[in-house]
Amino acid sequence: MKKLQRLPSMPANTLNTSSVTDATETLPTLSPVPSDAEACLERALTLPTALEQLSPSTPSPQTALKTRTPKARQGAWSVFASTFVTIFLAELGDKTQVATLLMTAESQSPWIVFAGAGSALVATSLLGVLLGRWLASRISPKTLEKSAGVVLLFVSAMLVWDILH
Repeated sequence: MKKLQRLPSMPANTLNTSSVTDATETLPTLSPVPSDAEACLERALTLPTALEQLSPSTPSPQTALKTRTPKARQGAWSVFASTFVTIFLAELGDKTQVATLLMTAESQSPWIVFAGAGSALVATSLLGVLLGRWLASRISPKTLEKSAGVVLLFVSAMLVWDILH
């Protein structure tokens, strides 16, 4: 291990007092450090390096925070954008939008209808998120994805069947 080097104590009169503030003009001289305290200090200073050598694949919390933050933000915006586009396109021209249009025309209160429809969409989205989170904790994502696909295919088949008969 590396030996710590002691800094020599300097007399106060060798300092350039023109660049030092009044509070730091008189510096105390350092007393020698006992050898057992020096050994403890040396071990404490090498502890982070020793810990990194034990688990080199695990980044330190500071490194992990610096490396994950941009990706986490990018991932969050990607999820937000894909959710927005999917729901926006799915809701265009559906029965909810037609019902909202008719309610606005009848009531002559567009902002109240907007607030009611928006609150209802937020509430149904919250139920979907909570149910999705609960299902994701009990079913594997691949099984959940296949199940959702089967349910959507079944609904589509029922709609086509209804149109044909």
